Amino acid sequence: MKIGVSTSTDKNIVDRSRSHRNRAVSKAVRQTRERLQIGHSSNFDRELMLMHIDTMLQGAAVVPIFAIVVASIGVYLTRDALIFFWAIPILTAHAINMILGRRAKKQEMSVESARRWRQILLLGQLFTGLCWAVFAMQSCSTCGGDSFSLYKGAVLLVAICITAMSSFMLPRAVPFCFAPATVALVVTAILTRRPSDIALTAVVSVAVIFFTFITNRMFQSNLKILSFQSEKDDLIAELEVAKSMSDEARRRAEEANLAKSRFLASMSHELRTPLNAILGFSEVMSAEVMGPLNNATYREYTTDIHRSGQHLLNLINEILDLSRIEAGKYELNEEAISLLDIAEDCIGMVQLRARGKNISISSQIEPQLPSVWADEKSLRQVILNLLSNAVKFTPQNGEITVKVGWTAGGGEYVAIKDNGPGIPEEEIPVVLSAFGQGSIAIKSAEQGTGLGLPIVQAILAKHDGQFVLKSKLREGTEVIAILPAKRVLQSLPAVEDAPLIGRRKKSFA
Repeated sequence: MKIGVSTSTDKNIVDRSRSHRNRAVSKAVRQTRERLQIGHSSNFDRELMLMHIDTMLQGAAVVPIFAIVVASIGVYLTRDALIFFWAIPILTAHAINMILGRRAKKQEMSVESARRWRQILLLGQLFTGLCWAVFAMQSCSTCGGDSFSLYKGAVLLVAICITAMSSFMLPRAVPFCFAPATVALVVTAILTRRPSDIALTAVVSVAVIFFTFITNRMFQSNLKILSFQSEKDDLIAELEVAKSMSDEARRRAEEANLAKSRFLASMSHELRTPLNAILGFSEVMSAEVMGPLNNATYREYTTDIHRSGQHLLNLINEILDLSRIEAGKYELNEEAISLLDIAEDCIGMVQLRARGKNISISSQIEPQLPSVWADEKSLRQVILNLLSNAVKFTPQNGEITVKVGWTAGGGEYVAIKDNGPGIPEEEIPVVLSAFGQGSIAIKSAEQGTGLGLPIVQAILAKHDGQFVLKSKLREGTEVIAILPAKRVLQSLPAVEDAPLIGRRKKSFA
């Protein structure tokens, strides 16, 4: 059995059938995601170069301090002050790299200029590497044992670490900077064939290979971070565009809906005045107040005019109610009322029509139901609409059951069930929409306007209630109008049960 539940009257605010804009946005987002997930470094050359320049300039003091410390330790080991002259080219190379970095930062960085500056900075690293090669070829005749080889190995390892940490945003910076030093160590080891030189060459070579691998992994990780950041920014931009389009569509739909409601209210008001005159004159003619109508056909015409005018007046009243609800001008005149009494009154109103089709109406009412705080006129309209629909679509010799009772949450409900033709599952949303009619109603000779159920839903929503429709084809339909527990008034204790308190006399000081 299909169940349709509705607590809102806002059904036609946005036309969701127009999905071409959403498809366009989805396509753009998908293309952006595919482009960014490829992760080519060429997409982020500019960003990577700027990050490398910032890192290099922030650590500008590290290399000079390290070079001075290395030269000082070398003088202490070798007792030769000439080793300080090695620090001059390394400091010069570092100064050149810093100058190049500052010039690159001041320029407008584009993808092409980023690639050009990458080559320039790699050449700067190569120049620095030549200085480290000079250091690697240094020797000490006065140093005992392998102390100077250990000194050179420690210095080169620390230098490799510093370069790896400061230049991991620049691919191939480590091999460019320390390939000359490695070649110098290899040549020295071949010439001297000393175990200490061979070991030093092996350690430095492995360190260069290892840190090249590490910096490459760090570069790829930062590249992925940039890709994800760019993807997030693009997705946020696309979502903002989609949200703005949705908000604009909603605003236009709300304006159109409000204009429609105002137009219907205005037209309905203008139509009621001449329609009341038509109803009044046709009623006078039908009652032959001004004299008899000798022609039977004329009497039939006046009856048809009055019946049609009454139908049109009911339609106009329903349109006015729906327009006021959609415009937010439907006000409730709330008071303590009995849901049971209203249901019984409505049953009496439709009883004559039910007897004409030989339909039996039975009621199942729970005793001692307290009053509810609601608008009597509105709830009477709700129950009468639901009962009229049940009588309209129930066949000859059918049955209608009306139930009034408690809900599981402490509220009260009115349920109306018939054994009519039912509603197909796919037509329930249509039936619940304004001016919507199912195929059974269209084929029926008593088709209505399609405003009854939307008005019922709107009135219940104004009462913070709920409307439930259950239907199965060829088995019948059940509709339930539910009022929440906060609308139910608790019964008060009897007055005679309360103790009487004597009236206190006034006293004056």
